[in-house]
Amino acid sequence: MKCRGWPLPAETTPLRTCRISVTQMIVGTEWLIEATGCAAERLRNIDLLRSLFTQITGDLNLQVIGDITWHQFPEPGGITGFAVLSESHLACHTYPEYGVATFNLYCCRARPEWPWHDSLKHLFGATETKIRAIERSVTAESMFDESLLAVAARQS
Repeated sequence: MKCRGWPLPAETTPLRTCRISVTQMIVGTEWLIEATGCAAERLRNIDLLRSLFTQITGDLNLQVIGDITWHQFPEPGGITGFAVLSESHLACHTYPEYGVATFNLYCCRARPEWPWHDSLKHLFGATETKIRAIERSVTAESMFDESLLAVAARQS
C-alpha cells in the first residue's frame, strides 16, 4: 500500500492515513559583491587583497583549508584569489582597467552580514557596492503515519 507514492509498512490498514510534512531547509548563503569606482593601482595590490581575505575570514570565523591561491595577471589586468573554506569558498576577481572588484562568499552555515561597502570603500576607494545575498535551500519531505503519531502521543 502507498500513501502519496510513499510505501507504507505491511501492518498499515486502509483506515490509517498519512501526512506529508514539507520543510524548506537552508543549506547555505551565497554573497555576490560588485564594487565599482575603485582605484586601479589598489586593485593590482595583492597585499591589500591578502589582508582583505584575512579580515573577512577572521571576522566571520571561517576556516581556510590549505593555502589561498592567487594569480596576478599582466598589466593592465588584475588579480584572482580563491580560498577553499571548511564552510565552502571565498573568491575575488579585480579588473583595474574598469575600476571593478567582484567577490563571492559561500557559507554552508549562517553568518552575519559583513561590512562589504565600508571595507571596500576604505581599501579600494569603491564609490558603489552592490551586495546580493542568496539563500540556498532544498525542500525536504517527511512522511508521518498519523495513527502511529496518535499511539506515540498516548504513550507519552
